Amino acid sequence: MPAEALEPDSDLLSLPCTWMRGGTSKAAFFHAKDLPADPAARDALVLAAMGHAEPRQIDGIGGGHPLTTKVAIVSPSDDPRADVDYLFGQVVATESRIDYAPTCGNILSAVGPFALDEGLVQAQQGQSVVRIRMVNTDSHCDAVVQTPGARVRYGGDTAISGVPGRAAPVELRFSGFLGSSCGALLPTGEARERIDGIEVTCIDNGMPVVLMRAADLGVSGDETPAELDADAALKARIESVRLQAGQRMGLGDVSAKVVPKVTLVSAPRQGGTFNTRTFIPRKCHDAIGVLGAVSVASACVVPGTVMQGLSDIATGPAEPLHDLSVEHPTGEFTVRLLMDATGHAIAGAALLRTARPLFRGQVLVPQFQNRQETP
Repeated sequence: MPAEALEPDSDLLSLPCTWMRGGTSKAAFFHAKDLPADPAARDALVLAAMGHAEPRQIDGIGGGHPLTTKVAIVSPSDDPRADVDYLFGQVVATESRIDYAPTCGNILSAVGPFALDEGLVQAQQGQSVVRIRMVNTDSHCDAVVQTPGARVRYGGDTAISGVPGRAAPVELRFSGFLGSSCGALLPTGEARERIDGIEVTCIDNGMPVVLMRAADLGVSGDETPAELDADAALKARIESVRLQAGQRMGLGDVSAKVVPKVTLVSAPRQGGTFNTRTFIPRKCHDAIGVLGAVSVASACVVPGTVMQGLSDIATGPAEPLHDLSVEHPTGEFTVRLLMDATGHAIAGAALLRTARPLFRGQVLVPQFQNRQETP
């Protein structure tokens, strides 16, 4: 195993790590070659590095919040359609486990820059395209990274909601995402159905999502994440629907999974296409996940979904592309849906994120990392 003790008699292991912001999330990036090949041994080491069995992650580098408790494992790909493989892990700290069921679009935006900086892909003059295979969903994305002088440029003029300042854009181009986790864009075969008396749309265009109108749950959709998190009765209703939807979507028992996500939708407030509040899955997101936003936006161009009446896009004329502004608690971002020649079927999607490394170095891990107790 590449992780090495600091000294011959040290009980701390030194593991190469890069901490990166991708979009509105942060993750520990590891080379697959630096981790054990055995999945159980790998997860034990990563959990020890991140901190686990304690919600604050006080004895690790995790941030004690779902958006800052993520892991990316990157390696050269043997897929002819990809340059690198990206395995995403959502650390569930209090349960001492890593959930590999979903992928993460925000962290995906940092994979291209990481691969270029680390020499996994040769940077080109001007801009570089990094072809990424998302191992979790066996799907693909092309990340377009700014590389003047054949070096990654992190400074720029692109602003994204939820991140201070401006930075260089990373364009994420998606294709072949329909049904990446569930096998179909509409996994249940229905654009709209009822669960617990509530109309829902179950959709998967990169991320399995259950859509419900906020008003149908007795909320406006303007509430802050903290206000929604404090509403225990609301969260219980949402979780009941989510568990049943997971079964209908072919995901099985999702009680211990972070998918499907749930998004409450309402009319736009700030001139966007629609307004959202997303649960990931039991805590309200401060924004909205990248791939979740793509799935929610996709429901706008599918007739008969719960989005009808909230956006005129759903009933508008066929067009080659749709730019949809997704409002969320801390701002908005735009999803571009690319349509096929008929203008009725989704052919792909693209959006802009920013990313940068926060530190590169060694994370120190106790050699007794398999302990489960909390002091």
